[in-house]
Amino acid sequence: MQLVIVESPAKAKTIEKYLGKDFKVLASYGHVRDLPPKDGSVRPDEDFAMDWEVYADKRNRDQVKAIADAAKGADRLVLATDPDREGEAISWHVMDVLKKRRALPDKVDRVTFNSITKQAVTEAMKSPRGLDQPLIDAYLGRRALDYLFGFTLSPVLWRKLPGAKSAGRVQSVALRLIVDREREIEAFRADEYWSVIAKLEYDSTQFDARLVRYKGEKLEKLSLGQE
Repeated sequence: MQLVIVESPAKAKTIEKYLGKDFKVLASYGHVRDLPPKDGSVRPDEDFAMDWEVYADKRNRDQVKAIADAAKGADRLVLATDPDREGEAISWHVMDVLKKRRALPDKVDRVTFNSITKQAVTEAMKSPRGLDQPLIDAYLGRRALDYLFGFTLSPVLWRKLPGAKSAGRVQSVALRLIVDREREIEAFRADEYWSVIAKLEYDSTQFDARLVRYKGEKLEKLSLGQE
């Protein structure tokens, strides 16, 4: 039996019909693990070592157990999650969980497809590859930064602004840009200025001429004000 892992139950049901009786397709329900919200889940001084925990909700724990039980009897594990950073991360998490539970089959492959059609799925199964480590590293870097920013800065924010929401790697920087721009808008003072354009004609050809120098000096944008 070959065990195939995808994200959603609906996708699992469809793909299992395409592949036939020699395959069992299970859903991971998205990510199966995350960093626990406590101090030390990411340790920069230890080469950014990270501690992971399977999600605590019953549905997720039951599904991880079902995947592990099925993997113990499988000849091959096929990780068929989405072909992006998060999909690669889900495959990595599933493989690591199975390894820790001693349920990882000897043969493990990674396949990807961009559409859920019989042709796309069957063709993908013929072209397996290994996990994309650079893509996994990108996920790990993003997740570590999210944790370090949120876990470190949020308590400071809550002390300074009771009732405020959490700080974040992206949202805090975006908020700063918005605040800076709003302050620029509030500080803006309109200045009246003029441009002098003459409509001229030479040799039966009409053209516009803009005044750019006055008394030998170059005119800047605000040189011709109300004065």
